[in-house]
Amino acid sequence: MSELGEVMTAMVTPFTTDLEVNYEATRELANYLLENGSDGILVLGTTGEVPTLTKEEKLNIIKTVRDEVGDKATVIAGTGSYSTQASIDMTKKATELGVDGVMLVTPYYNKPPQEGLYNHFKEIAGVTDLPVILYNVPGRTSRNIEAKTIARLAEIDNIVAVKEASGDIEQVATINRLTDDDFLIYSGDDGMTLATLSVGGTGVISVASHLVGKDIKEMIGLYKSGKVKEASKLNAELGEIFSKIFITTNPIPIKKAVNLLGKEVGPVRPPLVDANQEEEEVLKALLKDYNLI
Repeated sequence: MSELGEVMTAMVTPFTTDLEVNYEATRELANYLLENGSDGILVLGTTGEVPTLTKEEKLNIIKTVRDEVGDKATVIAGTGSYSTQASIDMTKKATELGVDGVMLVTPYYNKPPQEGLYNHFKEIAGVTDLPVILYNVPGRTSRNIEAKTIARLAEIDNIVAVKEASGDIEQVATINRLTDDDFLIYSGDDGMTLATLSVGGTGVISVASHLVGKDIKEMIGLYKSGKVKEASKLNAELGEIFSKIFITTNPIPIKKAVNLLGKEVGPVRPPLVDANQEEEEVLKALLKDYNLI
């Protein structure tokens, strides 16, 4: 297993009914995830509704999770944005708070060319000695970090991994070919985890691990121990969860599902809206099918 972990959960941000960050629920959820298969916790990611959080909330969430589980698990903070300077500032703050690494999303909306992407990530990595995970999610950002650019960035000492959510398994294989063996490739899509492992991946930064973290951990372990058929069977069994937690925009379904488990994580913040009745019924049936409720 890598020092960062094989299964890291991109954790939802719990809110109260009046949409304030619920820090007590944040502590409880972080512990629950560790007890159920996660090697680490990623805060301030897409699933954590980071675009709607204030700077003060972001820092308090990092501190809360770091203080609660930092001695038991890897804590990674999403510190990137479309602004290089703002990303630098947040990365410095997260470093001071004692996280184990940072994740930097592709700058979104402003669509920098590949050289702009390279310079952006290089500058941010230069202000911390922490491990840096690149986060490539073109469906959200409108810009793909090309495999050659990732390979260039991997030459920087503390850029150690990528969360690949491009959906392009050929790109994942190319990244693996162009980078050293110690560069880590994480699936950014639960349904692509097994495929990512098959072309040199390390693990997953997961949403579904809120529900089936132990099963995902087992699947990865089976694959890495050479039990490919068993891993494939388990992956197939989990397939319905992997698909139905994305029946509408993430994190709407997973937040509803976690609430249905009895973990109070509250609503989503606008501009997102909570799952409608039809979506909630689908999720209830899903959780019952898997004996989760």
